[in-house]
Amino acid sequence: MVGDVLEEMRIRSLGVIDDAVVELSPGFTAVTGETGAGKTMVVTSLGLLLGGRADPALVRIGAGKAVVEGRVTVPADASAAVRAEEAGAELDDGALLISRTVSAEGRSRAHLGGRNVPVGLLAELADDLVAVHGQTDQQGLLKLSRQRQALDRYAGDAVAVPLAKYAEAYRRLRAVATELDEITTRARERAQEADLLRYGLDEIAGVEPRAGEDTELAEEAERLGHAEALSSAATAAHRALAGDPEDPEGIDAATLVAGAQRALEAVRSHDPALAALADRIGEIGILLGDVAGELAGYADDLDADPLRLAAVEERRAALTSLTRKYGEDVAAVLAWAERSAARLTELDSDDERIGELTAERDALRAELGGLAQALTDARTEAAERFAAAVTAELASLAMPHARVSFALRQTEDPEGIEVGGRTVAYGPAGADEVELLLAPHPGAPPRPIAKGASGGELSRVMLAVEVVFAGTDPVPTYLFDEVDAGVGGKAAVEIGRRLAKLARTAQVVVVTHLPQVAAFADRQLLVEKTDDGSVTRSGVKVLEGEDRVRELSRMLAGQEDSETARAHAEELLATARADL
Repeated sequence: MVGDVLEEMRIRSLGVIDDAVVELSPGFTAVTGETGAGKTMVVTSLGLLLGGRADPALVRIGAGKAVVEGRVTVPADASAAVRAEEAGAELDDGALLISRTVSAEGRSRAHLGGRNVPVGLLAELADDLVAVHGQTDQQGLLKLSRQRQALDRYAGDAVAVPLAKYAEAYRRLRAVATELDEITTRARERAQEADLLRYGLDEIAGVEPRAGEDTELAEEAERLGHAEALSSAATAAHRALAGDPEDPEGIDAATLVAGAQRALEAVRSHDPALAALADRIGEIGILLGDVAGELAGYADDLDADPLRLAAVEERRAALTSLTRKYGEDVAAVLAWAERSAARLTELDSDDERIGELTAERDALRAELGGLAQALTDARTEAAERFAAAVTAELASLAMPHARVSFALRQTEDPEGIEVGGRTVAYGPAGADEVELLLAPHPGAPPRPIAKGASGGELSRVMLAVEVVFAGTDPVPTYLFDEVDAGVGGKAAVEIGRRLAKLARTAQVVVVTHLPQVAAFADRQLLVEKTDDGSVTRSGVKVLEGEDRVRELSRMLAGQEDSETARAHAEELLATARADL
């Protein structure tokens, strides 16, 4: 028995179940009960624990939320345990506690090992813990894509390794083809874009703007436009500081400051404070002299040439023309030019790029053809072994003359890849169309199971496939919901016997309405409704001894106390025990 085992689930306020605990055995557990008693809620509960979709309609009427809690024993070195611990979860005495809450408003929360975790993490762990199969899974097996996936899963690394290489090359080919298609189909648009960029770059190159030039010219234009006023102001300020040569009697700031300094110099030796003030007045005199000199130089250097002003304004107009089209200032215009030059180089290299992409595309298509052939070869070899194994299992499920086979084919497509000397369609998983065929009896031609299998036969084919998987790619727990649909009599007995055999190496939980199946279980759980007059409740209890005989009698004849049914029930149990 594998180490991972689902020990129990507690279900509260889910559907018809008010509050129940489902205790599961390590081997084969059968869940039975009358129609509508809530057996399906067991499957639904497990689905929630495994990250399934939370439907608020599942919440029991009158309850604010539904809660499902599960306890799974997991070896510390198991991948599920490692992934859980990476998420911060803790094992409880070798067990992983999983909880899922669904509110009546639709909100959903998940907890793993005492930590709040994303629901998606539960779905990740599900692949390593439980395989769930029900009526929808049987219908899924009718899809060709699911049949191919089943074959690939059985083949293992023989298909997985080339498939991974194929998938990588396929993704690269898609990217190359998309880029090539964009370049070729948008050639006219790209040519127009290149012309516009080239025109803009030529216009900017003709002006030859310099970074910061617009700011400098604005300042110069302002100065040249007010040259006369600036000159008059500078001259007047100079006269006020240094005096007017034409008015020698006039009083200026430099003369006044010099007089103040002389007045203090005569007495500065009598008081240090006054000496400090005299020094400061001296500094003022020096500063006044410097400023007066600069004012004189400013006035002499001021250019009031109207021709220079006209040249400045003309240059500013040229820059303004650029900023209206390519950026808010000269710096932005230069940045646009840099980007556009790079883009133009890219556009001008289209012809070269088209050649490179075409060569890469052709090489990838050739590579895909080789990898697709490797996939076909690996699938063909695995298909023979898989079909033989499933056929052998069907013989144990009361279909001794049935034969299962696989049809692998490719579809001609002139736009496809070359595989085996033919040009065929291809996709992300190769060029093969895989179809599972069933010949239910000798002389019957193999037909697709979607057309040639009854409901009961499809149930047994699915079970046979899963049993084969259990020997090559096992999971710790298998849950089958109505896997025996459409089956009865001897076939039902064989299904029960095969499930019991599967339970020797894995935990098996089966929701069933057939006593022939339930009799082979190591533990039988009864889901039954009681009515307290106001609220419908369901309880789940373990059946043993007389209680189990009564339930099997009810399942056989609808009469718990029928002596004939009881005898048949006891015979079924004896047969099952003898097999075990």
